[in-house]
Amino acid sequence: GTGRRIHYVVSKGGSEALLQALATAARTEPPDHSTLLPLLRLLARVGQRDRKFGLKVQKAEATDIILSLTRKNLGHHLHLIHCLWVLRVCASNVTTGTTLGINGAMELLFKVITPYSRRHVRTVRAAIEALAALLKSKSNSRQAVNRGYLGGLLRLYQDWHHNDVSNNYICIRRGLLLCLKHITNIQLGRETFLGSRGMEILFTSIQDCLFCKNLDPIITTVTQILRKCYPKEPLPVVTVRSSYSFPLPGNAEAELPCEGSFASTSSTSAGGYESDGEEEAENNENVEGKEEDYDLETDVNKLRSRPGLDRPEEELGQYEVMCPELSHNFQELESESEEEKSLEDRTESLPSTPSHFISSATSVKHPNCRWRNQSVTEMGPDPGEMAFKVPQQSWTKKEKCRWDLTAEKRGTVEAAQDADFCKGEDPARSCVLTLRPLPKEADWYKKMFCPDCEASMNPSPGGRLENSDAVTDLLEKHQGDIPFHSPRFYIARAKRVKSIADYKDVAFPDFWGHQPPPYSKPMLERKHGVQRYKVLDDVRRLIQPGDVIGRTVFDLDEPSPSSPGAPGCLTFFSKFESGNLRKAIQVREFEYDLIMNADVNSNQHHQWFYFEVRDMKLAVPYRFNIINCEKLNSQFNYGMQLVMYSMKEALQGRPRWLRAGHDICYYKNHYSCGTSTGEGMRGKCYYTLTFTIKFPHKDDVCYLAYHYPYTYSTMMSHLDILEQKRSPKKVYWRQQTLCQTLGGNPCPLLTITAMPDSKKRDDLEQFYNRPYVFLMARVHPGESNASWVMKGTLEFLVSSDPIADLLRKCFIFKIVPMLNPDGVINGSHRCSLSGDDLNRQWLTPSSQLHPTIYHAKGLLYYLRSIGRAPLVFCDYHGHSQRKNVFLYGCSIKETLWQAGCVVDTAVITEDVGYRTLPKILDKVAPAFVMNSCSFLVEKSRESTARVVVWKEMGVLRSYTMESTYCGCSHGLYKVSKSFK
Repeated sequence: GTGRRIHYVVSKGGSEALLQALATAARTEPPDHSTLLPLLRLLARVGQRDRKFGLKVQKAEATDIILSLTRKNLGHHLHLIHCLWVLRVCASNVTTGTTLGINGAMELLFKVITPYSRRHVRTVRAAIEALAALLKSKSNSRQAVNRGYLGGLLRLYQDWHHNDVSNNYICIRRGLLLCLKHITNIQLGRETFLGSRGMEILFTSIQDCLFCKNLDPIITTVTQILRKCYPKEPLPVVTVRSSYSFPLPGNAEAELPCEGSFASTSSTSAGGYESDGEEEAENNENVEGKEEDYDLETDVNKLRSRPGLDRPEEELGQYEVMCPELSHNFQELESESEEEKSLEDRTESLPSTPSHFISSATSVKHPNCRWRNQSVTEMGPDPGEMAFKVPQQSWTKKEKCRWDLTAEKRGTVEAAQDADFCKGEDPARSCVLTLRPLPKEADWYKKMFCPDCEASMNPSPGGRLENSDAVTDLLEKHQGDIPFHSPRFYIARAKRVKSIADYKDVAFPDFWGHQPPPYSKPMLERKHGVQRYKVLDDVRRLIQPGDVIGRTVFDLDEPSPSSPGAPGCLTFFSKFESGNLRKAIQVREFEYDLIMNADVNSNQHHQWFYFEVRDMKLAVPYRFNIINCEKLNSQFNYGMQLVMYSMKEALQGRPRWLRAGHDICYYKNHYSCGTSTGEGMRGKCYYTLTFTIKFPHKDDVCYLAYHYPYTYSTMMSHLDILEQKRSPKKVYWRQQTLCQTLGGNPCPLLTITAMPDSKKRDDLEQFYNRPYVFLMARVHPGESNASWVMKGTLEFLVSSDPIADLLRKCFIFKIVPMLNPDGVINGSHRCSLSGDDLNRQWLTPSSQLHPTIYHAKGLLYYLRSIGRAPLVFCDYHGHSQRKNVFLYGCSIKETLWQAGCVVDTAVITEDVGYRTLPKILDKVAPAFVMNSCSFLVEKSRESTARVVVWKEMGVLRSYTMESTYCGCSHGLYKVSKSFK
C-alpha cells in the first residue's frame, strides 16, 4: 500500500523533486507555511524510505535550508516539529549528520529540549529523536562531550524519570538514553560518563521498574549502556597462559596466537568495547554457525582430488601390521582357541616408532601406586591391588540383552586381563591414585554401607578413605547395574595414565560410573529478562561494593590459597583426569566467579569445565559465573544446561549425571586482555556463563561439567569390557596401539568386522575384500559428546543385533576412538599438548608434534596404496552452537554454486553418492537433520581431516559428524527429550 507508493515515488526521483521544491518555497518572503508544512511532512515520510536521502540532501545543498527553517521557527512549535522530523531523517546518514553538527544543529536542539518542561511534549520528543540521530556520528559525539552536553543529558534524564510517575513519557526517556548510548560508543564518552557518575545514576534509576513490563525498552537500553561503560579490567590471574606447560621435543615451541588473531572470536569497537550491533538478543537464536560465502574455495584445481604423499613412500610399510585382518589365517576356526588368541593379539608388534616417542605405557616408571595419606615410606605393592584382580562379579549387566556370552571361560580371561593391566610395572614405582573424599557425614556413610565394619573406617576431615579395606568395602557395595562399566577396571586403567599435573586423585563419577536419567527432560525455558538481571547484579559490584568478599578459595597457580573447608565458603577441586577449573573467587556469600584453565601450552580455548564442589548448604541458590568464556554465543542462551553428579545420590543408588542449573545465560562481560599483558591478545573480550544451582543435599560432594564427561580411562576400560563381552566366534576384534602420544599415553586403534563363516576359500576371500569404514572421534578434547556417540557406535558394532551383524559382514571398521588422549586427560578443550588444534594439522602433520594425526594419516595412505581406501570416513565432533546431529561433507559443485560461480557440468563431473549416507540417516536416526548438513568446502577448513581425506585419499564419502551439546529441535527428541 502506502510503502510501495512511497518506494515508487523515490524510484522516480521524488526525493530530489521535493528537496528542490523546499528550496524554492524557503526563498519566498514571507514564507508560505501552507506550502512549507505539507512539503516538510512529505520529506519526512519519503526520507524514511529513501536510504540515500541524506546524500541527496547534501547534493541539493539543503542542510542550511533545513537548519535555517528550524531556527526561524523556534517560537512556533507546530512549524518547528515539522522541521525536526526532517532534521532527524537527514541525520540518519552519518556524513550528513556530521555536516549538520558542524553547522550548529546540536546547539539548536539543546535549546529545544532544555530545561525540563512538560509543555510542548511532542516537540521535545522530536528534538530528542533528532539529537539521537545526530549523535550516531562519532564527530558529533566528541563535540557533545567537549561542550558538556553529556552531563546535561544525564540531568535531563533524571528530571524526566523522577517526574514521569505514570510512565506516560517512556519514548522521551528512552530517546535520552539513546543519546547517551551513542555518545558512550566513543572512549571519551565512556570516560566522561563514568566521571559524571553515569553508572550510579542509571543503575539507581531502574531499580524501581525492573518488573514493569512496559518499561522493557528503558531497562534494556540502560543495561546496554551499563555493560558498555563498565570499566574494563584484566582477568584476575597471573597470566592468561595455561597453568600447565609441556616441554616440546626438539626445538619446537608452542606458538601463541598473535595480535589480531581473535577477530573471528570477538569483534570490538574503539578501545575494545562493543558497538551497537553486538548486543545479544535475549530470545532470538540467531547465532547458528551460518556458512560465510567469502570463505568458500572457488579454485577448481584446489577442489579436485589430488592424491599425493607428505612423506617418503617407503614409510608406509610400517602400517601393514595395523591391518592384521588382511593376513590372518583363522586357525582358531579349527582349534576354537579364540579366548587365548585374543590375549596374544593385543601384544602384536607395533609400527616403528619415531625416537621421540615414549616407547610403551607399561615401561614408563611412576611413583609408588598408593592411596592418598599413605606414608611415602610405605613403599610396596599397591594396597588395593588385590581388589583389581578379582573376576567380574556383580557389576555384570544382568538383564536380557543382545549379547552372546560364553560365560564358562570368562573368569580366567578376566583375571588374566586384570593382571595384564599391571604387569611390566615396577611394584615399587607404580602410580599414586586416590579416590576423592566422601561427604563429611561419615556416620551417614557407615550406617548405609558398612554397619559392621566401623573399625575399618577412619575418615579424615572431609571423609577421606585412608585404607584399602574401606575402598574394598566401597567396591563390594557397587550395585553393578551400570552397563559396560567396572570401577575396578577403571582404577586399573587410571593407574597408568600420564598427566602433566601427575594426577593423584580420581573423580568419583568416573570411578563409580553413571546410569542414564530415568526420565526425559525438556530443554530449559529461559525466563524473560534473566540476562539483564544478571548483568545488573554484576554492575552492583561496582556501584555497591560493600557486600563483595573477593576471596580466592581455589587457585591452581597458588595451591591452597585458603584452608579447605574455610567457614562460609564452598570447597573446589579439579586436579583429576579431564578436570578443568583454574581459579574460584568467592564474590558474595553464595556467589562465585570461576576461571577456566587455557589449553596446555596455549592462552585460549576456554570452554570445557569439570570440577568438584563440596561443603554446600541445603536449598540455598548458589550463583556461579564462569568469566573467561570466548565464543560469541552459546546454546546456554537457548535451553542448554550444564550437568551435575551428586556423590550422595550415587551412594544411595542413583548414580547419574543430570542436567542442572537455572537462570542460565551467556553474555559479554567487562574482562579483557589488553596490551599490558604482553601476551599478544590485544582487544580480546571474554564472556560470562552464569547459572544458579540448588544442591540436593547438605555437605554433599558434587561435580559440575560443561557436558557429560568421558575420560581417557573411561574409554580404555570400556574397550577392555567390550573385548570380553563380545562373541569371539562372531566378532573379529583387534585392539592395537596406533602410536604413543606426546605425553606418553597409547592411542588405541580398533579393527572390528565379522569372523568368516569358515576357512573355505570363498568365505576368506569375502572377508579379505570387505570395504573399509574409517571412524575417528575426540580430536577436540572438550567435545565429550563425540565420545558418547563413539561409545554407542562400538557397543552396537559388537552386539548381536541383526543389523550390526550385517554391517560386520559387509565392512571392516577401522576405528580410532580417541584421537587426542593427552588433551582429554589434561582437561583441554581443543588442543593437544603442543598447543595445536589437531584438526587443523592434516595437511602436513608433524611426526613429533602431532603423532596421532601423522600415523592416522599414514594408515589411510597405506590403505589407499594397497587399493583399499575407505568407502566411508567419518570424524565425530560436538557442536556448541547448533542443535541436532548433522554431517559436513565435501562437494565441488555445491561449493562453486554457493559461491556464485558458473559451473560447466560437461567439464566438472561429480558422483552425488556423498549425499547417500546423510539421506539414510535422515530417515532412520531421529536426532539427525538433513537440512542442517553442509557439503561446502571452505578455505579455512582445508587442513581438516574431512577435506584432506577427501582430496588426498580420494574418499568421496568423507564427513565430519557434529552432535549437539544441547538437544534437538526436530523429530522424536524435539524439546521433550534432551539428547546426549
